[in-house]
Amino acid sequence: MSNKIALYCRPGFEKECAAEITDKAGQREIFGFARVKENSGYVIFECYQAEDADRLARTLPFRELIFARQMFVVGDLLKDLPPEDRITPIVNILKQQVERAGDLRVEVADTNESKELMKFCRKFTVPLRNALRKEKVLLAKENFKRPIVHVFFIAPGCCYTGYSYSNNSSMFYMGIPRLKFPSDAPSRSTLKLEEAFHVFIPYEEWDERLASGMKAVDLGACPGGWTYQLVKRSMMVDAVDNGPMAESLMDTGQVKHHRVDGFKYQPTSQNITWLVCDMVEKPAKVAALMTQWLQEGWCRETIFNLKLPMKKRYEEVTHIFEKMRTQLKENGINVLIQAKQLYHDREEITVHVQRVWSANPMAREFY
Repeated sequence: MSNKIALYCRPGFEKECAAEITDKAGQREIFGFARVKENSGYVIFECYQAEDADRLARTLPFRELIFARQMFVVGDLLKDLPPEDRITPIVNILKQQVERAGDLRVEVADTNESKELMKFCRKFTVPLRNALRKEKVLLAKENFKRPIVHVFFIAPGCCYTGYSYSNNSSMFYMGIPRLKFPSDAPSRSTLKLEEAFHVFIPYEEWDERLASGMKAVDLGACPGGWTYQLVKRSMMVDAVDNGPMAESLMDTGQVKHHRVDGFKYQPTSQNITWLVCDMVEKPAKVAALMTQWLQEGWCRETIFNLKLPMKKRYEEVTHIFEKMRTQLKENGINVLIQAKQLYHDREEITVHVQRVWSANPMAREFY
């Protein structure tokens, strides 16, 4: 019986992931309980009503989940799969769960313990795919509009099977974009902003929203990991930080360095599209600064990181977004807010806010 939702998350953030799915399911009058194993990298949310798992997978927008990297429907755990034939029992269960799916992902949680298991998954995928196609569980060719089959191994011979909807799940294997660190970037933090672009901005809108010649501001910029991503897209950047910027960025002629505290800087330009910020400061203080920029109309879009407290992280984040939303609404400002704990984040989440200038029915606030 497929009455459970599996969610991948960053190891160590299972409690946050569980609190979030329980809260957001409850808002939709879907009730259940979360099974949490610390540092496992996943959460299983078991619904009291069998059909509710599928309803959650269809109606809870995946983009609204902060701590989940992936979300899919699963049934009971398959245990003690026979080493001589693991495929048959998996195929038999999947035949009851999904038909004519468009893709297959054989996955593990993102933990050190799962690295050996990943090698098996890679080898196992091709024969399993062939068997699923033979039984019409999978289409003969990949189809990205059809559901996705997930086989999630938590130990050798032990897996969950199920499906996600391709229009309401992560497009990435294990929910992780595979990005390569650019050798000329000044710091590894550059991958955070690159991943944020992949997660928050649809590819078909990149040419318009990440366009050459745009004006951007990077608060707390040094040594320039986030500025690098903006420069790479041919933007003109005001880099704000008391510390030094990488010479390679200054040599491009696209960066103006302001040796000022990011909390004290005020722009003189009126045509700033992007504000980015990765400063180490209390999350409420950073959120208040971002709210000010949006309220004053100093930027159209912003991506920023919030360093999380040690306890009640989900509650703190929810409170911060509620405060941002209320303040902006009181000033007549429509925004789209998204947030995600990215793969390249650590004890933090990345937030994207887009100011919407017209009365747009899509301009809904997620929090």
